[in-house]
Amino acid sequence: MKPAMAAAVLCPLVPGSRQEAGKRDGAAMLEEAVGLARAIDLDVRLAQAVPLRRLTPATLLGKGVVERTRGEVERRGIGLVVVDDKLTPVQQRNLEKALNAKVIDRTGLILEIFGARARTHEGRLQVELAALDYQRGRLVRSWTHLERQRGGFGFLGGPGESQIEIDRRLIGERIVRIKRDLEDVRRTRSVNRVGRRRAGLPTVALVGYTNAGKSTLFNRLSGAGVLAKDLLFATLDPAMRSIKLPGGKACVISDTVGFVSDLPTHLVAAFRATLEEVIEADLIVHVRDIYHADSERQRADVEQVLRDLGAIEEGGGTPMIEALNKIDALPPEQRSILQTRCSTGADRARQFPVSALSGEGIDQLLDAIEEFLSRGASAREIDVPLSDGATLAWLYRHGDVRRRQDDGEVAHLTVALDTAASAQFDRRLMR
Repeated sequence: MKPAMAAAVLCPLVPGSRQEAGKRDGAAMLEEAVGLARAIDLDVRLAQAVPLRRLTPATLLGKGVVERTRGEVERRGIGLVVVDDKLTPVQQRNLEKALNAKVIDRTGLILEIFGARARTHEGRLQVELAALDYQRGRLVRSWTHLERQRGGFGFLGGPGESQIEIDRRLIGERIVRIKRDLEDVRRTRSVNRVGRRRAGLPTVALVGYTNAGKSTLFNRLSGAGVLAKDLLFATLDPAMRSIKLPGGKACVISDTVGFVSDLPTHLVAAFRATLEEVIEADLIVHVRDIYHADSERQRADVEQVLRDLGAIEEGGGTPMIEALNKIDALPPEQRSILQTRCSTGADRARQFPVSALSGEGIDQLLDAIEEFLSRGASAREIDVPLSDGATLAWLYRHGDVRRRQDDGEVAHLTVALDTAASAQFDRRLMR
């Protein structure tokens, strides 16, 4: 087994940065950065939050910080330094020269994790697209031979393409091919969504900060065996399963990639085909790690990404409820306060304390999902022959049967059907 690479994690606390703007806790930021590094099995030998009075254009970090870090890198045998912020190509190159070690920034680290986690063809395409988009702007530091000219054949006169132009052109061509393949994925997903709507199956999308417990909750609700580990970005490839709600109606539940603060915009763009499942969902369940010290800030980060996607809007968008996960980790007194607040406070209709691990609160969450999906459904009086078991079963599966009275050979039903299910039922009658 290949030994883990020795790494250092530096978390700059920069004036005007995401830490100051979002009132993020510096210790929580450093803990998250270390977690990201360990997600790809790096041996973190040095982890430091680095307060900075101002930015240094050449290296981001100040001269004193760079010198101290160089000494630690040499003393501890560190080969990789992770800077938990955005670095320009020039800053990255200058830091590598000053530290005599490989340097990557937050975006590069997240891309490494995504590349290690993606398993499906679609997931790998999305990761490669994001990585190529990132690499295209950094060719100036990725190669040592870019200044050389390749000789032309003389047809046009002058020198041939420079290596950097060739590399950029090849990357551009590959990006075009990947986008074409992902457009096929998007069309396939769109066709599948239309099929689900015709079948009267609403969709519930699980979203949340990475490592909030989405996959564990997905497995709890669906009985699936999706990878669920205490790791950041354990899930990249989306999963979908049909589940039965307490009233008997079916819905489709989807597990999605976790979000993270300062998620690179081209990563969001690359995963748009997958995230369309969130945009088109009938209900979003925001899974929150309520035990985490930075839970409120994580919620704001997730909601910002959802706003960027157009999934939630002020006064509109897809309805959303919150599953406050990991209550089993809370002290009893804190758990009691949370449960009282969620059952009596202003958010009692949209916040539901749960433990995906133990199953506590799952029944209440399922009841809430069913109630939200039933909103907008109109009640219809329907008479069905008792001999027509298929239609009776269909109504119980796709609607909310509120009253039933059997009279001789006919069942008199009052059934709440949403718009799609009502239209589908009318088509069944016309057969």
